[in-house]
Amino acid sequence: MKRQIKSPSKYIQGEGEIRKLKEYSDILSEKRVYILVDKFVYDNYKEDIEFSYKNDLSKCHIEVFTANSTKKEIGIRVNMLKEKDFGVIIGIGGGKITDVAKAISYYSNLPIIIASTVASTDAPCSSLSVLYDENGKFLQYLHLKENPNIVLMDTKIIVNAPARFLVSGMGDALSTYYEAKACYDRGVKNSKVALALAKLCLDTIIEKGYLAKLANEKKEISEEFEDVVEANTYLSGIGFESGGEALAHALHNGFTILEEIKGKLHGEIVAFSTIVQMLIENREKEEIDKVIKFCKKVGLPTNFKDLGIENCNLENVIKKTLEDETVNNMPFKITKENLLESIIKANELGK
Repeated sequence: MKRQIKSPSKYIQGEGEIRKLKEYSDILSEKRVYILVDKFVYDNYKEDIEFSYKNDLSKCHIEVFTANSTKKEIGIRVNMLKEKDFGVIIGIGGGKITDVAKAISYYSNLPIIIASTVASTDAPCSSLSVLYDENGKFLQYLHLKENPNIVLMDTKIIVNAPARFLVSGMGDALSTYYEAKACYDRGVKNSKVALALAKLCLDTIIEKGYLAKLANEKKEISEEFEDVVEANTYLSGIGFESGGEALAHALHNGFTILEEIKGKLHGEIVAFSTIVQMLIENREKEEIDKVIKFCKKVGLPTNFKDLGIENCNLENVIKKTLEDETVNNMPFKITKENLLESIIKANELGK
């Protein structure tokens, strides 16, 4: 089996990097730039976003995006780009902007810069876009031809986001090693580099996650904060895409059918789902307790109450999970019986 590492061509992280957008977009093309930006981000960082283009604002077209990551919204932008002479797409914002911008880049065959303003998922580095239906439920993964050309993480902006986003990113990153190890054991992925990066991601989160959260709450860019931003975004991004996903993300996708869970962030659901995967794998109790303790310390969900699903029927969640393609990456068969048992056990241990 071939070994493969997928990654963005450049990963850039530091204070004030958003003010160098033109420098980076010129590397990819000197044609006009199409910028898709989250409304909150644009309202608060308009000057920084436009800074490097201030001598020629006609070089960039800025669209403030308020819709969802759906095929319809993506199609509207793709059709618009066909009529204009753009050379680069830049997505500035969180996970929704990242998914939409990457999908537009894919269908338009244009290079892309992802400037994420939160460190809440590992999506910026991946060659995947997550699409949802009009009701906000998970629809499908869109597999892209390549990873983003440039991923830009301005920690001066990221540190001003609520700490909940950073913590959610830790929840997403928490799953990276366990899912990569499952894929490695199954034989569907076999890169030792990806597995090593995934393990470094886990170790960084567990060791520095709490201090990074405290720094974020104080709006301080500490070494721990920088390390966790890198782990949430780059280490987890390369680790999951080159190492693979398994039960934790399949269960996350199953949970998204519940109306009661809509207010939870991606990584918050993944964190609980990771504990379920660890239980179904019969990992050592000490290791499971360590992860649960960490989740409680930083504020990640560890039980039904935390997720707001105390009175929900899990039958359809389990059905949706078992239909997910990534559940087959587990090194043994997942059944509705052992999955339900592990979900219930995770809830009890996490109370």
